[in-house]
This record gives sequence, structure tokens and C-alpha cells, in this order.
Amino acid sequence: MKRAIQFFNLKSKIDIKTEILSGLTVAMALVPEAVAFSFIAGLSPLTGLYAAFVMGFVTSIFGGRPGMISGATGAIAVVIVALAKMHGVEYIFATVILAGIIQMIAGFLKLGKFIRLVPQPVMYGFVNGLAIVIFMSQLSQFKTKLPNGDSVWMQGSQLYIMLGLVLLTMLIIWGLPKITKIIPSSLVAILTVFGLVYFFEVPTTSVGDLASIKGGFPPFHIPDVPFTWESVKIIFPFALVVAGVGLIESLLTLNLIDEITETRGLGNREAVAQGLANVSSGFFSGMGGCAMIGQSLINISNGARARLSGIVASVLLLIFIMYGSSLIEKVPVAALTGLMIMVAIGTFEWVSLRTFGKMPKHDLLVMVLVVLVTVFMHNLALAVLIGVIISALVFAWENAVRIRARKRIDENGTKHYEIYGPLFFGSINAFLDKFDVANDPDEVIIDFTDSRVSDMSAIDALNKITDKYAKAGKKIHLKHLSPDCRKLLKNADALIDVNVMEDPNYIVVKDI
Repeated sequence: MKRAIQFFNLKSKIDIKTEILSGLTVAMALVPEAVAFSFIAGLSPLTGLYAAFVMGFVTSIFGGRPGMISGATGAIAVVIVALAKMHGVEYIFATVILAGIIQMIAGFLKLGKFIRLVPQPVMYGFVNGLAIVIFMSQLSQFKTKLPNGDSVWMQGSQLYIMLGLVLLTMLIIWGLPKITKIIPSSLVAILTVFGLVYFFEVPTTSVGDLASIKGGFPPFHIPDVPFTWESVKIIFPFALVVAGVGLIESLLTLNLIDEITETRGLGNREAVAQGLANVSSGFFSGMGGCAMIGQSLINISNGARARLSGIVASVLLLIFIMYGSSLIEKVPVAALTGLMIMVAIGTFEWVSLRTFGKMPKHDLLVMVLVVLVTVFMHNLALAVLIGVIISALVFAWENAVRIRARKRIDENGTKHYEIYGPLFFGSINAFLDKFDVANDPDEVIIDFTDSRVSDMSAIDALNKITDKYAKAGKKIHLKHLSPDCRKLLKNADALIDVNVMEDPNYIVVKDI
């Protein structure tokens, strides 16, 4: 109970200046992203901005990973765009609320631990694919709209100005930390480019050219959806996907920040917080969302490590919406584009490129496949799921062919089969082929000291082999079986001889 209500660790030292300045930078970076994701989902800009405020505020207070930023994301926008077109925004709000409830249930059931099953090649693929997606999403800022609504690439002076401002932003973000870290380099870059454009009246695209961000406090609103079974059938499939995508992206981002900061977040607490944030977002006219890897990395790279930065970012975003829209709308898009490109460069795991020719081919295949699915389908959950499934199948195949048995006959004429390798559904055929029932002596011992009986298929294989020996009138002893396996065995006690004193105990690490 103490941990559940302890929102802040008052014993830890917090650099308040760094937290506030980083929160300001993140708040400005949230604006174009939220607007863009709203457009992707076919919703109004304020729907994405309200989601960014609510998601960021709730998860910053209750989440399991201080310093991580949540808001409206492209992954969620891609999922709900079809629902928005077919049934409208009210069904979006209802879907987000139901998705949040599902996420909270997952957190309460402590399902967050299963994110540890994601192999390293899948993590590399996820991060690299997301970095490419972040970079490619910035290319649209180098396009301009014609009077007929078509988008074309910038040309001439317009393109050169945009490129120059983007490169200047990137140069400041890269170079300033080598001189001083008193103030976040990303914030200095944004302010420098803003001042340059404002005072010299440089003609370039600003945030206000994308859409107006002016609005009020997010209005509380109960979704206007009929409370019928038909409505549930419409929103439940979308809610399930939103919940899954949100949890996967959030928990993978949590793991990434854990590695960077060399600390450990609480996955189950984060799942509950994400769910609570989505429920709140649905009731306050937001499109929902999850953890944002780009903004989270901006925050972490600025030196923020506490919850304060996320709270500041979300509160400032609300202030921008309510009172500062006229100023924020003048921020050059080039500055935010340069910032996000640097985020993409920093997100990409360049060390993964060195693994080619060194890692197993199947790991490289998984990594590349996850990258391709992420980039071309923009479906992070599907990419990770495919990667995990392929990795699991490869693992099962490799372990299936590794099971072996060392055979010997002792001075009493008893034959011993010492099993090496895991016994599970993939290795049971190879296991059964090891035995010569017809030619074995009257007494046989199968030793599982260096093996592990893993599933019901393995238990069934043990039943089959003991049954074969029983029908041949021979006695068999199964030694060094774990307690859980002994409980599942169906054969009579006369056929089984278990050395309880030497039985291994298998302990599963639990989430804390």
C-alpha cells in the first residue's frame, strides 16, 4: 500500500531547473506531434492535444517510470482511423475508455512481466523501426500544399530556408552539450531558430500553418454511444487492439529508458497508469494514447529523471492551448523537425549494425523483419508479436534437436538413460526414439538431473514410455523429477521411483 500511494520519492535529489526546462521543451515538441496524429486518425487537432495533456499528466503522477512521457501517438491513431470514419468521434471516446479498463485489468493481474519475453533482436528491431518511422514522418514537413489541396515537395528558396533551419537546429542540439549542459540544448535550439525567424522575418512554415491549437480546458463528456450489445461488438475489437498496442509500446519504451538510465521501472504499475490515463482521456474528449518514445528520449537526454518534468510538460501544454496558442503557433516547424530528426538519430541502435555477420542468422532475420513491419505497416504490436513468435519457434526447434541421452549399464545390470536438454512438445519424438524397449534389461532408470520436464506434452511422453516398459514386463524408475511433474504423472506409484531429496526446485522470478 505504501508504494501504491507514494507518488514522489522525497529522499531522491531532483534538479528542479532541469526538470522544468526539459518539461518546457517536451511541451513544445508535443504540439505538432499531437496535431499530426489527430489528422491521421481523422479527428480535430484539439482531440489529440487534449489526449496529450491528460495522458501525460496522469501517467507522470501514477506511472511506473519517472521521466517517461505519454500522449497521443501514431500507433493508436492508425488503429482507430477506421472506427472514426465508420462511426464517428463518440465511438472513439468509448473505445479509449474500454481500452483503458482492459489495460488496468492487465496491470492488476500483473501481466506486465510478460514483456520480458521480448528477445533482444526484437527490441533492436522495434527501436530501429521506430527511429525510421520518426525520421520518415518528418519528411512531410518538407512538403507544401497547393491551392487545390495537393502536397508537393518544396523547391527553391523555400526548401533551402527549411533545410538551413533544420540543420541549424540539429547543429545546436549536437554541439551545445559539448560546451555546456546548464540548459537543455534542444530548448536552446528551438528558441534560437524561433528568434531568428521572428526578428528577421524569415518566411517559413510555423505551427499555426498546420492547425490552430487554441481551445479551453478539456471538457468532461460521457460518450454519446448507445449502451447496447451492438455497440459493444463495434468497439470491443478496436479497444482490445488499442489496449494491446498501447501496452506493448509503453512497456518496451519503459525497458528502453531502464537501459539508458540504468534503473528499473515498474511495468505493472505503468500498465495501470496507462489504463487510468486512457479512461480519463476518453471522458475528457481525448483520442487516447500511450508512451511516446521520441518525447521520452528528449526528456531523458535533457537530464530529466523525475516525475516533475512530465507534469510540467503536460501542464504547459494545457497553458499553450488555453492562453499561449498565439505564441506557440509562431514556432517554426523547422525547429521541431530538426529536434525530432535528432531524436530519430539518437533512438536508432547503431550498435545493432555491428551484429551483422556476428549474430545468428535467425536473430538477424527477426530484427530485420520487425523493422520492416514497423516501417511499412506502422503496427508496432504486430511487429513485436511476429518477432516474438518467430524467435519462440526458432528456440523451440533448436532445443528440440538438442535433447540427448547418455546410456550405461551398472554393475547390477540396470540400464541408465541420463537425459540432457529440455523435454517439451518439440523434443518428445527425439526423446522417445532414444529408448530400446525390446532389448533393454528388466530394470531401467531414466535420470532427469540435467533435463527439465516442461509441459503436458512431455508428461504424456513419460506416460507413453513407462506404459511401453510396463507392457514389456519391465520395471522403470524416473529419477530427479521436479515436484510439479510428479503431481501430473498418471502412472501408478509402483512404476515411478523419485528421489525426493535430490529433486530440483524451479523458482520463477516474480515481478516486484
